[in-house]
Amino acid sequence: RRVLFRSLIIKSNICKKSNYIISYNQSIMKKNDVYILEDRGLLYLNGEDVKEFLQNIITNNINNVTDEKSSFAALLSPQGKYLYDFLVIKHKSGFFLDCEKNVIEDLYKQLNLYKLRSKVEILNLSNEFVVAALSKEKFLDLDGAKEIPGLTLKYRHDPILLDPRNINLGARLIINLEKLYLSLKKLELKSSEVEGYDNFSHQMGIAQKDTKSLQNKIFGIECNFDELNGIDFKKGCYVGQENTARIKLKKKLNKRLLPIKVLEGKIEDEIITFENKEVGKVIINNKYPFGLIKTNNENFSFEKIYQCGEAKIQVIKPSWL
Repeated sequence: RRVLFRSLIIKSNICKKSNYIISYNQSIMKKNDVYILEDRGLLYLNGEDVKEFLQNIITNNINNVTDEKSSFAALLSPQGKYLYDFLVIKHKSGFFLDCEKNVIEDLYKQLNLYKLRSKVEILNLSNEFVVAALSKEKFLDLDGAKEIPGLTLKYRHDPILLDPRNINLGARLIINLEKLYLSLKKLELKSSEVEGYDNFSHQMGIAQKDTKSLQNKIFGIECNFDELNGIDFKKGCYVGQENTARIKLKKKLNKRLLPIKVLEGKIEDEIITFENKEVGKVIINNKYPFGLIKTNNENFSFEKIYQCGEAKIQVIKPSWL
């Protein structure tokens, strides 16, 4: 089974060795495609105090996370700056945190710092469980499925959920590595290049790669967590709540994290300008770049072409904005 899993990974990475380019205008998530998300990791939290522990530190309401509903949330600094984001999925007596794998050890340490004497066990299960993404259309074929963000079903005892950030991002299956191949076969899914999912996520304006670049540089609310169902403004206190609520209530949200499309050249500078006037800066500089954009600036428009060093870029407007 592990050999079969590795073959799925190899297939999903073929695009890295080719000149495969995805058009920004085409539909990417085909109904029977599945994407093995190697870059996602899983922490599992359980114990007598686990709900109270999470409720006191994360941006969303843990009481709304049940066997039938998952959530999107973040852990912020006391000043309200971004540290980590993750999906929260109920599993047995505890909760999975589905987050980017390259920050999982740091998140593990941060959670342990907050734990103190709480009766909470934190396990890194990234080597035992895997995250697979599939289309919304495939999810809706399942018994009991509805177009509700975060709706969670069980497939062979494993959670399968419609993405709580935006239903158009599709669904994901959290599954034990040993059961992966058989479940994909029963669902009649075929492995596809993970670059297709990454590209689609970028178009949707949902940053999932190299999020460590955001840490302590941007307020959590500037990451669009309000629009992506990641903040509950009625739940009460959590780490970073004061500044987050102030920005929201006083309508001080003047910058947003938005996807960038490179039209010409290569991004080698972080400042984004229009006619030599700054309108933002690049925060995530990789194949799927994001910038912190001054959306209320008089020089900003989604229709304009901007300069970033020698590169010409355009800011993509997500469908949810």
